[in-house]
Amino acid sequence: MVVVLVGIQFLPTRSNQTMELLSADFVLVYKVPEKMGRVLHTSCYNCHSNNTDYPWYSKVQPVGWVLENHINNGKAELNLSEFGSYSVRKQKSKLKSMANQIEKDEMPLSSYTFIHHEARLSAESKKAIVDYLNALQDSL
Repeated sequence: MVVVLVGIQFLPTRSNQTMELLSADFVLVYKVPEKMGRVLHTSCYNCHSNNTDYPWYSKVQPVGWVLENHINNGKAELNLSEFGSYSVRKQKSKLKSMANQIEKDEMPLSSYTFIHHEARLSAESKKAIVDYLNALQDSL
């Protein structure tokens, strides 16, 4: 068992990091206010963008594989780095879904905020983000 655990440490995971900020990035497309942009980056972008800020334990397998799978699933559902490339219909749908999930405390995931306390949304932040997302949806 020890040999297997040591051996799997040499099996790599794919990194979800890029230094490139795409022109289709949500905060650029919608000129998101700086304070709200910081909240979105802290609470959403790690799983829903092309640039994850990996914790130290992501280098330990099988934890790294679990994180990689989680990030891939999150990006498949919503990729804020590519949001502007979505059709208007898809953008509206995603904005509505984002607002609903934040309102219902479904996002950010409790399993994520358990470890990343800084990603928890205060009642004030939740309301501000939901109001902003609803206003964007109405403007499309």
